[in-house]
Amino acid sequence: MACSVAQPAIAAEKLLRTLTVTGRGTERIPTTLTQVRLGVEAQGKTAKEVQAEVARRATAVVELLKARNVEKLETTGINLSPNYDYRDGKQILVGYVASNMVSFRIPTAKAGTIMDDAVKSGASRIDGVSFIATDAAIADAQKVALRKATQDAQTQANAVLSSLNLTSKEIVSIQVNGATPPTPRLYAADNFKLRAEAASTPVMDSEQPVEASVTLEISY
Repeated sequence: MACSVAQPAIAAEKLLRTLTVTGRGTERIPTTLTQVRLGVEAQGKTAKEVQAEVARRATAVVELLKARNVEKLETTGINLSPNYDYRDGKQILVGYVASNMVSFRIPTAKAGTIMDDAVKSGASRIDGVSFIATDAAIADAQKVALRKATQDAQTQANAVLSSLNLTSKEIVSIQVNGATPPTPRLYAADNFKLRAEAASTPVMDSEQPVEASVTLEISY
């Protein structure tokens, strides 16, 4: 007796078609804070003499900064090193050089006056000034930049699919590539030319971008 073997039904599964797009968004925010790195440097014949002078002047500068309620005040470097001169091809010890550096943040509107007063109190080095935004402003700007990046990705996808007479169906995957906070803009101390007798050092704030990137995979 002949028997028939049922052939399994082969379902033709349609491959999922997707479009991948990357959107970018930028939100500019004001840099309302100034971060300053300054300190005291002194030279002398003996290490003890130099250290004592630096300690005295550094204490006066730190007390001033604390009285002005600066933020994130911290010591960034302490150094003591020999100072040599070269005579007739010989290295001769002529003394010591010491320094004590601190950094702090202050509202930009107050930065010029505080730097001038720090110089009057004993600061002799200003290594750099950078402009930054508040942490809260950066966090808010990151959210806005991500929304803009997502909208940009969707706009790109719609433009491509509509030009091909295709219709988007659903978002298959989302990849957040990050929302990058602004890089502090650093200015050398020479740009400010601080002098103890100056009326006030002018310091101008600026804007910096927070950038975000989002990648969408969309089926059609």
